Amino acid sequence: MVAQLMAKFPTATREDHDTFCTTEGWELVRGAAGKPVRHHRTYKLPLGDGRILRTRISKPVDRTDYPAFTWVTILREQLEVTNSEFWACVRDSVLPQRATRMPDRPGIPYYLYQVLTDHVGMPPDEVARLTVDEAQERVAAFWSRSRDPE
Repeated sequence: MVAQLMAKFPTATREDHDTFCTTEGWELVRGAAGKPVRHHRTYKLPLGDGRILRTRISKPVDRTDYPAFTWVTILREQLEVTNSEFWACVRDSVLPQRATRMPDRPGIPYYLYQVLTDHVGMPPDEVARLTVDEAQERVAAFWSRSRDPE
């Protein structure tokens, strides 16, 4: 699958990644001293649904290619765009279509989301439908079951 995906598009570079972020309007993350983070160029993008995407570009930001598997992971997990959306943004300044709808109710805190998806094994879409109280109940039930002696 990775080979098929990469065959249609050129190999992405760190510079392409940076161009995408600046074109779409990602914000450069600053450290505690108010200066840009030094070891990577780190960007964040708040989404309309309340999530914040983050991506890192190793320095120096140059024409160094990304390995195919690394690039597919960056597209899917950090940028949340397809390869074609990425290249349309980099080449033609066409911004990706992103959800702008605000949630009907407050989302659950990230630590609850992480426990429910990583430890309990719930699918993310199912977790997203829970209220804060329901999420807390599920986490409490999980931890109480995992501590019960068998």
